[in-house]
Amino acid sequence: MSKSIRIRKGLDIKLQGEAEKVFVAPEMPDVFAIKPPDFHGLTPKLTVKVGDKVKAGTVIFFDKYREKIKYTAPVSGEIASIERGEKRRILEVRILPDKEISYESFKSGDPSTMSGDEIKENILNAGLWPVLKMRPLDIVADPDDSPKAIFISGFDSHPLAPDYDFVLHGNQDVFQKGLNAITKLTDGKVHLTLRSNGAHDAALTGAKGVQINNISGPHPAGNVGTQMHHIDPVNKGEVVWHLNVQDVMMIGRLFDSGKYDSSKVIAITGSGCKNPKYYKTNIGACVNKMLAGNIHEGDYRVVSGNVLTGDKISTDGFIGFYHNQITIIPEGHDPQFLMTDGWLSPGFKKKSLSRTYPSWLMPNKKYDLNTNKNGEERAFVVTGQYEQVFPFDIYPVYLIKSIIVNDIDGMEKLGIYEVGPEDFALCEYVCTSKIGVQDIVRNGLDVIQKECM
Repeated sequence: MSKSIRIRKGLDIKLQGEAEKVFVAPEMPDVFAIKPPDFHGLTPKLTVKVGDKVKAGTVIFFDKYREKIKYTAPVSGEIASIERGEKRRILEVRILPDKEISYESFKSGDPSTMSGDEIKENILNAGLWPVLKMRPLDIVADPDDSPKAIFISGFDSHPLAPDYDFVLHGNQDVFQKGLNAITKLTDGKVHLTLRSNGAHDAALTGAKGVQINNISGPHPAGNVGTQMHHIDPVNKGEVVWHLNVQDVMMIGRLFDSGKYDSSKVIAITGSGCKNPKYYKTNIGACVNKMLAGNIHEGDYRVVSGNVLTGDKISTDGFIGFYHNQITIIPEGHDPQFLMTDGWLSPGFKKKSLSRTYPSWLMPNKKYDLNTNKNGEERAFVVTGQYEQVFPFDIYPVYLIKSIIVNDIDGMEKLGIYEVGPEDFALCEYVCTSKIGVQDIVRNGLDVIQKECM
């Protein structure tokens, strides 16, 4: 039975630079890259070397400790380089693409007539398994697990997030085929959660074989963690998987054509972008051609992903595996004068949760915010700010402090199995103490994986 949820805690951060609903097909990027650091906890074992020719779907590396999980080339071409960091850690495997993409062949057909094992094997072989992530731990799902449910969020509530209704328009058949495959991966329910009272595309509202839920309220209403907590919470010993709507379409295309088609739509957004639009490209694409001539003059940061959870990249960097947008915002290195931009300024250009500035009287105002933290890390004090934006029935400050002191029993009792780093992104944003909460949660999950799983 579907559920309707309303959350009251949270915060919508309205920024300038929303992508215009226009598709752009840029030139083929000069290079693509698959980045092992995108997959937390992965120890990659390479199967290629520099100079090797690959097709889309050719295995590039696999997980040393979970050999079933393969990571494959998003396009065909030649392995250009293998970039390494400290202790020869693999950071990127770069591919020079062919003018026309050639593909490895995988099994195609109607997923509704296949067994769950056949579907799982096909997804694993094609290298699409990493699109499935799991709670607890917020890592790539273990194919040997039996999840009690699978969650798909039908919208993204992060700042300047892409509109999935626009992205999905005209793809109802392939989206449904992807859903048909996903439903065979669990004996439980597949939850598709939509925003209440939203005018969603037919691909979402007409989805079959899934439980359609509705949720209303501010961000993080679009986070799967929020939806899981209110629909089917994760307890110790249980596993829940989740994935993105564009990942569902990639799985659908695999069974439709028998090819690993890694194409996806990326929203280029932010106040630093001259022409924010939607770009059709592939996983791991270099962003240089999409950003060429498209950034305002000045000091701007390019973020792969959204401003709350994304990764800083250069103008010739690569789109992260799990990212569906690029955000360009001011760096914030300029000094803030006390009376004009500092804490004694009128504050009409500043976003304030605590109503310190009169901007709270303009709830629909869009801001041109920068990366300045306006302070350094300081004593971790209890202010009640986290509770204002954290819509879980969990004590966030106590959970964070239990992680800091490595209290495993406390972590378990306070809900560590339910959360992922992104669930604390707003806590980090509003934190007076400037604490890097997401990194702390990530460290806590690593401890739980090592000691309790």
